[in-house]
Amino acid sequence: MRRLIGVTAVLMLLLAGCSSASGSVDTVAVTGAAGTVPTLEFKHPLTVRHPETREIWAGNGPTLGDGASVLMNYIAEDAQNGDLVGETYSTGPLPMAVTVDALGQDLYDAIKGRRVGTRLVHVTPAASNDESALVVVIDLLPTRASGEPVAPRPELPVVTLADDGAPTITVPASPPPTSLVVQPLIKGLGPQVASGQSLVVQYTGVDWADGSVVDTTWAAGKGPFTTEIGLGKVIQGWDEGLVEQTVGSQVLLVIPPELGYGDKTLVFVVDILAAAGKPVPASTATATAPPTPGPTPSATPTAAG
Repeated sequence: MRRLIGVTAVLMLLLAGCSSASGSVDTVAVTGAAGTVPTLEFKHPLTVRHPETREIWAGNGPTLGDGASVLMNYIAEDAQNGDLVGETYSTGPLPMAVTVDALGQDLYDAIKGRRVGTRLVHVTPAASNDESALVVVIDLLPTRASGEPVAPRPELPVVTLADDGAPTITVPASPPPTSLVVQPLIKGLGPQVASGQSLVVQYTGVDWADGSVVDTTWAAGKGPFTTEIGLGKVIQGWDEGLVEQTVGSQVLLVIPPELGYGDKTLVFVVDILAAAGKPVPASTATATAPPTPGPTPSATPTAAG
């Protein structure tokens, strides 16, 4: 099998074509339910002269306008022989912005105006004589929590959501709790998060003392954040509070100083957008965790755009 190439290299190939029409995409059959890795079937070799996109199904989420944030899962195969070239289903989706600069003109035209939840099949010609044409299936995933609302306990901070899902956190005047509080606000319908997996999340965090924002992915120019969970890559309050939650959930975390930054009580609202990768045994996760406090959640943020 052809050696797998990295995510960046696959995207460079996807962005390389010039726009026109072709019938080759209509010969590609795509099967697989939403939330699963799609299967591609096409006759080898598939001649791809021009980029083209076909909608496998339409989503029912928000329409992706110019500049919108989106998560993209994809699987790419070599049009010559069907070999796997690259995929994100095992590593986690890519946060992207719907802009020409981020996607290139062809993918921008293919994605802009689609609704979240849509699955597309896209063909693109070879970028050079040394490369092959690609057949790619793309899933457009949400950048906010979705599921069943959960009524929070009345003594906890109040969370209100903007139209785009960005949370505002209002902290009560009472003293903060002294132990970790984990309160789901939305119960997602996806699988449970396990230690060692890669998570894609949106979040806002505030200081309990004065309600000031300490960090957020919802600010302009930022976007979903990707990290491993349960391995000490983020503060301990995240590692303890997000494991065993379900994908799609929105979780309120009240984190005492010893499980966070070390000098303040923190309140985070975290939207769990995706989880990928193999879990690790709990003993491994515990053994590799550094002393608290760990690094802050934004130590290595992944920005969209």
